[in-house]
Amino acid sequence: MPTFTPTSPTALARLVADRLVELPGRRVLAIDGADAAAPVELGRRIVETLTEQGRSAAVVSVHDFVRPASLRMEYGRDDEWSYRTAWFDYDALRREILDAMPENGRWLPALWDEQRDRSARAAIRTAQADLVLVLAGPMLLGRGLDFDLTVRLELSEQAALRLTPADQQWTLPAVRDHTVDSPEEATWTVRWDHPDRAALRG
Repeated sequence: MPTFTPTSPTALARLVADRLVELPGRRVLAIDGADAAAPVELGRRIVETLTEQGRSAAVVSVHDFVRPASLRMEYGRDDEWSYRTAWFDYDALRREILDAMPENGRWLPALWDEQRDRSARAAIRTAQADLVLVLAGPMLLGRGLDFDLTVRLELSEQAALRLTPADQQWTLPAVRDHTVDSPEEATWTVRWDHPDRAALRG
C-alpha cells in the first residue's frame, strides 16, 4: 500500500526545486494536472523558488499550445474525445521546447492565443545554459514526452467537480480516461483536493 506524507504548495515547490538544482544544464519539469488543480500556479511557485536559488526558470502553460478552434471544436464545443486528442498541440510542445531547447538552445513560450484564436506571435527565446522550463497543464503524462522530472496533481472526482466551473465540467471525463488509458508513473504524485492539506505519495 502506498504511504502518504503531508505537504503544502510551498513545501512541494521547495522539494521539487531542490531536486532540479541538483541537475545541471537545461531541464524540463512537467506538472500534470487538470485545470481545477491549478498546475500553472504551482509551476510559478517552483519557478520563484528556483530563481531564489539562482537558477534560471520559466513556466509554460499547455493552454498556450492549443490548436486553432476549427480543429479543437470540429466535433462540437464539448466533445470529450476532441479535448483529449485534438485540443492541445503536444507535438508542438515536443518540437518547440523538448527538442528545440537541447538541440538549438532556443524555446517558444507560446504558440496559439486560445481566447483570441490566433497565433500568439511570441518571439523565440534563447535558453540560458541552466534554464529550467516548467510545463504545466492537463494530460501531459502518458504521451511519450521526454521530461526530466514530473509531478502529477491528483484530484478526487468530487474535488474536480467542486473546483471546475459548470461549463467546463465536460472536460473532466477526458482527463480521467486519459490517465487510466495512458498511465505513466510520475516522479512525485500528490493528492491535491485541498492544496493546503496536500499529501505526497511515497
